[in-house]
Amino acid sequence: MCGGIRFRIRGELPPIQICYCSQCRKAQGAAFASNVPVQSCNFELVGGQDLMKAYEATPGKRRWFCGCCGSPIYSERDSLPGVLRVRIGTVDEPIQARPAFHAHVESKCSWWELPDDGLPRYPQWPEP
Repeated sequence: MCGGIRFRIRGELPPIQICYCSQCRKAQGAAFASNVPVQSCNFELVGGQDLMKAYEATPGKRRWFCGCCGSPIYSERDSLPGVLRVRIGTVDEPIQARPAFHAHVESKCSWWELPDDGLPRYPQWPEP
């Protein structure tokens, strides 16, 4: 949001993943998180390295954010080496990628109605 962190993603963006788990909701301050899984070799931080801060609420999972404005940038897990889950809201438009599925719908917040968009809905995270 402050413009201090700048990054570039090489290649086409994969489909967007929508997650309704309580941790994603709390980390985003919203009804869901919208992310794209990007290979770390395709992600380049081009500015603001000194502003990047991490928080590890879950052992082995770090959420990276801007230390100036607090904007969430991406998360990474030890169990998924080489993959960053980039917060799609931080990517400049236009974006060609579209949502692929809704995950953790059994733990969605009570005040949000899932859209009738025809996308798959998974009670937990979908198996690969």
